[in-house]
Amino acid sequence: MRNPILWLLAACMLSSVMVIGLRHDSRVLYAQLQKLQHERDGLNIEWGQLLLEEGAWSQHRRIEAVARAQLGMELPIPQQVRVVTLPGSNKP
Repeated sequence: MRNPILWLLAACMLSSVMVIGLRHDSRVLYAQLQKLQHERDGLNIEWGQLLLEEGAWSQHRRIEAVARAQLGMELPIPQQVRVVTLPGSNKP
Protein backbone atom coordinates (compact mmCIF):
# COMPACT_ATOMS: atom_id res chain seq x y z
CA MET A 1 0.00 0.00 0.00
CA ARG A 2 1.89 2.98 -1.24
CA ASN A 3 -0.50 5.83 -0.68
CA PRO A 4 -3.94 5.32 0.87
CA ILE A 5 -5.02 8.75 -0.34
CA LEU A 6 -4.62 7.63 -3.97
CA TRP A 7 -6.74 4.53 -3.28
CA LEU A 8 -9.44 6.64 -1.65
CA LEU A 9 -9.37 9.09 -4.55
CA ALA A 10 -9.67 6.23 -7.08
CA ALA A 11 -12.57 4.70 -5.13
CA CYS A 12 -14.29 8.08 -4.96
CA MET A 13 -13.87 8.63 -8.71
CA LEU A 14 -15.15 5.13 -9.46
CA SER A 15 -18.22 5.58 -7.28
CA SER A 16 -18.90 9.01 -8.90
CA VAL A 17 -18.78 7.49 -12.37
CA MET A 18 -21.12 4.70 -11.26
CA VAL A 19 -23.58 7.22 -9.76
CA ILE A 20 -23.58 9.20 -13.02
CA GLY A 21 -24.23 6.02 -15.02
CA LEU A 22 -27.03 4.91 -12.72
CA ARG A 23 -28.71 8.34 -12.82
CA HIS A 24 -28.55 8.31 -16.62
CA ASP A 25 -30.11 4.83 -16.71
CA SER A 26 -32.78 5.99 -14.29
CA ARG A 27 -33.67 8.97 -16.49
CA VAL A 28 -33.85 6.80 -19.61
CA LEU A 29 -36.11 4.29 -17.87
CA TYR A 30 -38.33 7.08 -16.49
CA ALA A 31 -38.74 8.54 -19.99
CA GLN A 32 -39.65 5.07 -21.28
CA LEU A 33 -42.16 4.67 -18.44
CA GLN A 34 -43.83 7.98 -19.33
CA LYS A 35 -44.02 6.95 -22.99
CA LEU A 36 -45.62 3.61 -22.09
CA GLN A 37 -48.10 5.28 -19.72
CA HIS A 38 -49.09 7.70 -22.47
CA GLU A 39 -49.55 4.78 -24.88
CA ARG A 40 -51.64 2.94 -22.25
CA ASP A 41 -53.87 5.98 -21.80
CA GLY A 42 -54.38 6.22 -25.56
CA LEU A 43 -55.27 2.53 -25.75
CA ASN A 44 -57.75 2.90 -22.86
CA ILE A 45 -59.45 5.77 -24.69
CA GLU A 46 -59.59 3.72 -27.90
CA TRP A 47 -61.02 0.74 -25.98
CA GLY A 48 -63.79 2.92 -24.56
CA GLN A 49 -64.62 4.24 -28.02
CA LEU A 50 -64.73 0.69 -29.41
CA LEU A 51 -67.11 -0.38 -26.63
CA LEU A 52 -69.40 2.52 -27.48
CA GLU A 53 -69.24 1.64 -31.17
CA GLU A 54 -70.00 -2.01 -30.42
CA GLY A 55 -73.04 -0.94 -28.42
CA ALA A 56 -74.28 1.21 -31.27
CA TRP A 57 -73.78 -1.52 -33.88
CA SER A 58 -75.54 -4.17 -31.80
CA GLN A 59 -78.72 -2.26 -30.99
CA HIS A 60 -81.85 -4.24 -31.83
CA ARG A 61 -83.36 -1.39 -33.85
CA ARG A 62 -80.32 -1.22 -36.09
CA ILE A 63 -80.20 -4.99 -36.59
CA GLU A 64 -83.89 -5.03 -37.45
CA ALA A 65 -83.48 -2.12 -39.89
CA VAL A 66 -80.57 -3.84 -41.66
CA ALA A 67 -82.52 -7.12 -41.81
CA ARG A 68 -85.47 -5.35 -43.40
CA ALA A 69 -83.47 -3.19 -45.82
CA GLN A 70 -80.73 -5.55 -46.99
CA LEU A 71 -82.28 -8.98 -46.49
CA GLY A 72 -85.93 -8.18 -47.08
CA MET A 73 -86.92 -9.78 -43.78
CA GLU A 74 -90.29 -9.01 -42.16
CA LEU A 75 -92.02 -10.12 -38.99
CA PRO A 76 -94.21 -13.16 -39.63
CA ILE A 77 -97.97 -12.88 -39.39
CA PRO A 78 -99.60 -15.02 -36.67
CA GLN A 79 -100.68 -17.66 -39.23
CA GLN A 80 -97.02 -18.21 -40.20
CA VAL A 81 -95.84 -18.85 -36.64
CA ARG A 82 -95.29 -22.52 -35.73
CA VAL A 83 -94.74 -23.77 -32.16
CA VAL A 84 -92.20 -26.56 -31.80
CA THR A 85 -92.48 -28.85 -28.79
CA LEU A 86 -89.37 -30.66 -27.64
CA PRO A 87 -89.72 -34.37 -26.83
CA GLY A 88 -90.09 -34.94 -23.09
CA SER A 89 -90.89 -31.29 -22.42
CA ASN A 90 -94.18 -29.79 -21.33
CA LYS A 91 -93.16 -26.34 -22.54
CA PRO A 92 -93.38 -25.24 -26.18
